[in-house]
Amino acid sequence: MPFPSPPSTRWTALCLLAALAGCGAAPVSTKPSDVPGESRIRDRHGTLLGENGIKLFGTKRDGDEAPGTTGIGVNAWLWRATLDTLDFLPLLSADPFGGLILSDWYQPASSPDERLKVQVAIKDQRLRADALKVDVFRQVRRDGAWLDSPTDPATSREIEDCILTRARELRVAQAGG
Repeated sequence: MPFPSPPSTRWTALCLLAALAGCGAAPVSTKPSDVPGESRIRDRHGTLLGENGIKLFGTKRDGDEAPGTTGIGVNAWLWRATLDTLDFLPLLSADPFGGLILSDWYQPASSPDERLKVQVAIKDQRLRADALKVDVFRQVRRDGAWLDSPTDPATSREIEDCILTRARELRVAQAGG
């Protein structure tokens, strides 16, 4: 024997049935949208993965980027020169958009009780000496524990000079001279 249902349950079921019937198979357009001005906006601002790499903000005009930037946030020559100069160090982190390269601790075979860590910050898109900041951290082992030890400021300057020299070489090589 079926149970009688209250009128509100019937009314709810009828509304649900009508809502489902309204979801018919309407034709869906699969062609690209023809939003007015979309191509103009795409031409002006570029695309996320456009022809020149990732471009999130800004315009897509010729000559907008500084020479040697190639779509990353820092000077490409300084970036490549830094990686070339520090290639003997184990890298912990390298962020081309933020311009920060951080090495892991490096322990030279010649001095087992000393280890070094290098941090390089590239702060500009232009190839300039003041666009580069190198910090060298040093630790020495005493009684089995690693203790921070000061480094000679000349060490940072020497690494900066090596990076800048290599960056100039890369720029000259790219220019074909």
